[in-house]
Formats: sequence, C-alpha cells, structure tokens
Amino acid sequence: MNWGLAFQIALTHLLTKKKQSVIAMLGVMFGISMFIIMISFMTGVNQFLEDMAMDNTPHVHIYKPIEIDKKNIMSINHPAGKGDWYIVEHQKPKNELPKIKNGLMLAQQIENMPEVFGVAPQVSSQLFYNNGPVQIPGTIFGIDVKKQEKLFSLEKKMDMGSVEDLLKGSDVILMGKGLAEKMNVTVGDRVNVTTPQGGNFTLKVVGIFSFGITALDQTQSYATLSTVQKILGEDPSYITDLNIKLKDIQGAPALTEKLKNQVKDVHIEDWETANASLLAGDDIRNILTAVVCITLLTVAGFGIYNIMNMNIINKMKDIAILKATGFQGRDITGIFLLQSLMIGIAGGILGLLVGFFFSYLLSITPFPAGEFLRLDTFPVNFKAIHYLEGVFFGFVTTLFAGYFPSKRASKVDPVQIIRG
Repeated sequence: MNWGLAFQIALTHLLTKKKQSVIAMLGVMFGISMFIIMISFMTGVNQFLEDMAMDNTPHVHIYKPIEIDKKNIMSINHPAGKGDWYIVEHQKPKNELPKIKNGLMLAQQIENMPEVFGVAPQVSSQLFYNNGPVQIPGTIFGIDVKKQEKLFSLEKKMDMGSVEDLLKGSDVILMGKGLAEKMNVTVGDRVNVTTPQGGNFTLKVVGIFSFGITALDQTQSYATLSTVQKILGEDPSYITDLNIKLKDIQGAPALTEKLKNQVKDVHIEDWETANASLLAGDDIRNILTAVVCITLLTVAGFGIYNIMNMNIINKMKDIAILKATGFQGRDITGIFLLQSLMIGIAGGILGLLVGFFFSYLLSITPFPAGEFLRLDTFPVNFKAIHYLEGVFFGFVTTLFAGYFPSKRASKVDPVQIIRG
C-alpha cells in the first residue's frame, strides 16, 4: 500500500468536508479537555486532603489505650458451668495510666531502625479551658519541640508566634485558632486550665496555629513535654504516645506488624488504619473520576464514528472509483483510518492545550475556603501522566471509531455503486 498516496487522499477528503472535519475534531477536543480538567482537579483534591491529613498524622502511632477488664476474681477461680450465674455489684476498673512503659527508651530504639525517619514522643491529656464560668473541653499535647517540627512541620501552620517560642519560657502553650477565638485570647494573654484530676494551672499563650480542620483548631493546644508532665503531676519519663515517621510511607503496615511482635501492652496503628475513611473517600472519588472521563472519551468516539459513517455515505462514488482504478479493500480501510487518526491527533492536541489552559485558570481561581481551611485557590494537580493518558485514550478512541466505518467502506461493491 502506498501510504503517501493514501495520506493525500485522506487529507483531500477531510478538506472537502471542512465542517464535518472541524466538528469531529471539536468532539475529540472537548472529550480530552474535559478529561484533563476533571482528572487534574479530582486528583488535586485527593492530594490536598491526603496532605492535610498526613501533615498531622504519624505513619505509625503507638499508644496505650485504657481498657476495662471485664473479668472478675470469681469467674477466674470458679469457671462457670452450664446454667451458673455470677452477680457482681459495683465493679470498677482499677486506676490505670495511659503511660507507655519505658517510652523514651522505646522511642530511641525505634529511631535507630533503618526504615525510620524519626520518632516524636508525646504526652496527651484532656483539659478544660476556663473562660470565666464556662469550661471548654479540649486536648493538650506535650511535645519534643525539635522532633515535632522535624516530623510534622508545625511551624508552617503557625498564624501568630513561632513553635520555637515554647522553648523560650515555662508554662507556655500554642493554641488552635478556633480555640483561641472561643477563649477570646491572643498571643501574650494568659489562660486558666483544669485537668481531669482537678488541678488548676495558668498558662501563657505564645502562638496560635491553624491546621485548616475545624475539629482540631477548636480543641487542641501544644506545650513542651515538661510543661504537660508538670500539669498532670507526672515524672519526666511519663510518655503516652510515640509518633513515628518513615522514610517510605508504604512500609508502615510492615513496621506495624514487626513492632506488634516485639512490643507488648501497647496499641500500634498504621496510618492506613487511622485514615480508613479518608482512603475510602479517595477510592470513591477516583472511581467517579474514571467513570466520568471514560464516558466523555466514549461520547467523543461515537461522535467520530457517526461523522465517519456519514463521510463514507457521501464518498460512496469516490470509493467506487478508487476500487475501479485498482485500490484494494485494505487500501480503502487505510485511507479512512488515516482520516480518523488525523481527526484524533488534531483534536487531541487541541484538547490538551484547552485542558491545560482551563486547569491553569482553575488553579489560580480563589477558593472560598472559609476562615479555617488553609486553601487559597482550587487544588489542581498538573501531572504529565494525565496528559499522556489523554493522548493515548484519544488515539485509541478515534482508532476504533474509524476502524468499523473503514471496514464497511472496504466492502463496497464498485459495480453496484456505479450502476446505482
């Protein structure tokens, strides 16, 4: 087959029906451009939500939950037989602290593991923030400032003050933006807090942070390990949580299983388990994005199919003449396939340009995020793989859309066309 001649014939057919050719290219352009915009925006949203969650989420979290043992002495010493009853009144759990045994030593051992990037020890406790007669429930976290900053970049979340200010004084805290507004305090003010055990302390606010998550910003505050240990009346070895960051986040499940076999009397949770609902939402959005994108490309393909069918009907006499002059069926198939590919390539390139243009406009469009969400513009992800996927799907769609009409054209009987 002479591909040069086939290309000239295919180009001539497209130029003689410019309106149909332009409409077909616009169909491909629309499908691919919408594919680029949709997948760029949806993956951008997923990435933003994941980053926002992971900024404050350890890859592996070790803590000691307070559990109530439902066993009693009677049931241990005298196993129940069939039909036996035990009646226990006023059974209460023993006073057990959420302390990790040898927490600091365990943190050091884990940090020496080759796959571990760092470990941040932490003391967490519920508190009541006293605003006059009103008590606002919340949580305070005692942190190792340098390790916390290294692993979780808390400084980036600061609206006022600095994380380092925790090291410049005693009895000082960083407060969430929403909590500070509830308390009507700012940097330099003092707040009064009450522990669950009834202890009362006054702390100075040296900074205000915002994670962009209302549930956190309205309840959380940070202080140094020593400050929170002092508030709780505990010694310097008192640690309730170990937050671990890995060099490779995908290794979290494996490390979790490894630590479960080595460390007892604690609960160990990887980030996938802690963020199961977020990951499920990502999967749903990814499926929705794929369905919409495939639908757009399929609709564009059917548009090309219909136009190619109409083109073949209009070119029946030309096809008959080509066959009468010696062109074989495969030559006719090649000519019309080249037409569909020209439409696909031209429409695909235009689609990529238009998709990128509108994605860029979307990425600089202000996002009405409200007061707490740390987002200035719409989240858009510019990944080269998405543009390659758009070109590939556009190519395949137009190839299949042009193949079936071209096979039909190759079977045309020139004698019947000329006679008819």
